[in-house]
Amino acid sequence: MPEGVRKVRLRSDSAGYQHDLLSYCAEGKDERFGKIDFAIGCEITSEFKKAVAEIPESDWKPLYKEESGQIVKTNTEWAEVCFVPNAVCHRKDDPGYRYLVKRTPFSKQLCLPGMDQQKELPFPTMKMKKGHYKIFGIVTDMDIDGEELINWYHKGCGKSEEAHSIMKEDLAGGKLPSGNFGENAAWWWIMVLAFNLHASMKALAIGKSWVKRRMKAIRFHLINIPARILERSRYMLIRLPGHHPSFDLLLKIRQRVSLLASVPDG
Repeated sequence: MPEGVRKVRLRSDSAGYQHDLLSYCAEGKDERFGKIDFAIGCEITSEFKKAVAEIPESDWKPLYKEESGQIVKTNTEWAEVCFVPNAVCHRKDDPGYRYLVKRTPFSKQLCLPGMDQQKELPFPTMKMKKGHYKIFGIVTDMDIDGEELINWYHKGCGKSEEAHSIMKEDLAGGKLPSGNFGENAAWWWIMVLAFNLHASMKALAIGKSWVKRRMKAIRFHLINIPARILERSRYMLIRLPGHHPSFDLLLKIRQRVSLLASVPDG
């Protein structure tokens, strides 16, 4: 950490759910920062599920989050969990951890026999009185409101897997052309440039509504569309059907790109 930083917080997915790490943060063992507040995704064990099953329905609270400057209600609920893992139950002192859980209902089409055994789907699930839920647990040493903590936890950089998927699948970063390191490195850097250009164009030229769309959507709506290319003198013309649904969007993109080109340097 750079000089001048006095307080740090840790948020991590379940890969960081290691009791040595939790103890290190909670007990202030770090020489520079002392106690480190943390919020870490916890392992969903059978014992944790039993504790979740004992939560009264009246204790579940709706989760709100901010979207486009407005506070909206989600279909997810959260609650505090009375849970002490085996790794710390033998300690004489209370480590002061809190456990929280989220539950999100999902489609009845996915409700298969035995799915609550966590083997049918790639995420932990439970069957409760009101139906089947995807569940997610968090352990923390922070004494703040649970809803505030959950929203803070999800502000972390949790999109790395999605970014890697885009680079590998959408932009061919996972299909290296050669067995030589140098050629593959060049291929990867070209892909990274394409990734950054793709992200910049979505944000600056195509529009905010397209920022979260993958390359497949861009390809089918803007790239792979019927058109006629004409070359006249020093100009290249692209003719599209006037009734094409992407016609107006392409005109706006062209206008925004031309404005970007006129922006002075510096």
